[in-house]
Amino acid sequence: MARLSPDPTIDLDAARAAVDDALGGSDAEFDARLAGALPVLHDLFRQLYGEREDGREALASVVAAAAASWRDRPADLKALDRQRLAEPDWFLSEKMLGGVCYVDRYAGSLRGIRDRIPYFRELGLTYLHLMPLFDSPEGNNDGGYAVSSYRAVDDRLGTMADLAALSADLREAGISLVVDFIFNHTSNEHEWARRAVADDPGYEDFYLIFPDRTMPDLYEQTVREIFPDDHPGSFVRLPDGRWIWATFYHFQWDLNYANPAVFRAMAGEMLFLANQGVEVLRMDAVAFIWKRLGTTCESLPEAHLLLRAFNQVLSLGAPSVLFKSEAIVHPDEVITYISPEECQLSYNPLQMALGWEALATRDGRLLQKALDERHALPPGTAWVNYVRSHDDIGWTFADEDAAALGIDGYTHRRFLNDFYVGRFAGTFSRGVPFQENPKTGDARVTGTTASLAGVEAGDAGGEDRVVLSHALALSTGGIPLLYLGDELGQLNDYTYREDPAHADDSRWVHRPAADPAAFASRHDPSTVAGRIHSRLTALIEARRRTPEFSGNPLTPFHTPHPSVVGFQRHGEGVVLVLANVGDDAVTIDAGTLSGFRADAADVVTGESVDLSRGLELPAHGFRWLRVRPV
Repeated sequence: MARLSPDPTIDLDAARAAVDDALGGSDAEFDARLAGALPVLHDLFRQLYGEREDGREALASVVAAAAASWRDRPADLKALDRQRLAEPDWFLSEKMLGGVCYVDRYAGSLRGIRDRIPYFRELGLTYLHLMPLFDSPEGNNDGGYAVSSYRAVDDRLGTMADLAALSADLREAGISLVVDFIFNHTSNEHEWARRAVADDPGYEDFYLIFPDRTMPDLYEQTVREIFPDDHPGSFVRLPDGRWIWATFYHFQWDLNYANPAVFRAMAGEMLFLANQGVEVLRMDAVAFIWKRLGTTCESLPEAHLLLRAFNQVLSLGAPSVLFKSEAIVHPDEVITYISPEECQLSYNPLQMALGWEALATRDGRLLQKALDERHALPPGTAWVNYVRSHDDIGWTFADEDAAALGIDGYTHRRFLNDFYVGRFAGTFSRGVPFQENPKTGDARVTGTTASLAGVEAGDAGGEDRVVLSHALALSTGGIPLLYLGDELGQLNDYTYREDPAHADDSRWVHRPAADPAAFASRHDPSTVAGRIHSRLTALIEARRRTPEFSGNPLTPFHTPHPSVVGFQRHGEGVVLVLANVGDDAVTIDAGTLSGFRADAADVVTGESVDLSRGLELPAHGFRWLRVRPV
């Protein structure tokens, strides 16, 4: 970390003067927030940039940008800011439900998304994540994660004005707009990238560029290889012979946050998006954003300082905006990004991965252990619980957790990969491998929920597994997230192999275009779409009327059955959740349930349940029971 500046008052005075100039007068709301945020932001800049003169200049410039952004912020968004400041835990409600989709695949354009708002309301969405929609290179662009401009929408989808209009319509419908903030890198076509390789003054240090292999070779002694199918190591060669850092695809160049000008530039992009009505920014690849020789260059302390600093910037210019962490790393690292000061929301990759692990093994113990020991979060934060996402499934469980159950992590991951891509005898899954590394044996898995769960294979338990997986995401707390189309049981789309831009990226198998026939039959119980949709919407509605499902805390509940995952949710009352991941029915005896009174009620159906007789859970079955402790 950089050394501290010996004279911090210089920074503060310059910053205050810059604010006065930007606002053009006094603003009581902004000034009140500035009083709290500026000392914090100043200290973070001192830790990040120390004695650098350009660090002091960047601090003043960033605060001025936040002030100017607040000055220009639309009145309805300022009203939202005030509302969210008064109700900071709004996203912990049991009524929260997220949806995620690609704009073009799901609705063709941003205007097409606006036309789907009635369905979103029918489904109960309160949070809509639109996958990367900004300008990006033609052909393979990592699904839009190679961004060429944060201020221009891909013209095939619409315009920035369309995005702002959509955000307003969604907000009126009670739905918060979520977009990706591609935080670690830009595409090689971004203006900053073009100017950096041209050595334009002020941009030569925006990326990590080296004249030869000396430094790349030293870095690559300790950093891991992410996309070996695309390029070896973490660097790619430029046409002039120099080497530039590219953690992911060769056309995605990592930003150099050790340069305070990069912080200033990205803060401006973030504030711009906030003023278009974006309410949640998904912070992409947060673990990779700071580099230091001799380390893995993942989850370094400065990564957390950067998130805190960006959070302070938004607390000034757009205080209602939240960050969502995307950190697919060891569970102990995932949790470090989640706090009101860094990311208020976070994907829950451990629960997602172990949900699939449990279905493959018919054994819920590893998932139960994760819920028992790794589910807790700081107050004012929430998990985003998902069955699957746009991305691959990586088996990011902790080896030490597996070892405690007598499981070898390496061989177990190999088994899970084989099981889900159809290489294990008797598997119900029809997944596809992604980025297999022959040197390490590492791989990930792709596939829609229905195809992974057995619907595509015609397995008798397929639909039940789809519903069970979502029942867990809906009941464990935080914000449950649906990949839109999964509620209709959409299957893998193998036509991606015919598209040169997608053929080498098997994740497109689970990004199918919306199926009009499935949508039209969503109320027809004779169809797969109709049955899955009916069962899931009943669960969503039950969750909405169950205040115990708000927030994150849960209390474990163990049974003698390895296939049963159990926990309690407390609030106005107690809800007991029991889920059987096995292929056989189990009966939970009355003694195991004796801590509750005999008279319980099913949260979904409202039916009375007599616990004195024990409780039967069918294969792939679950119960949400309102119970009363003895």
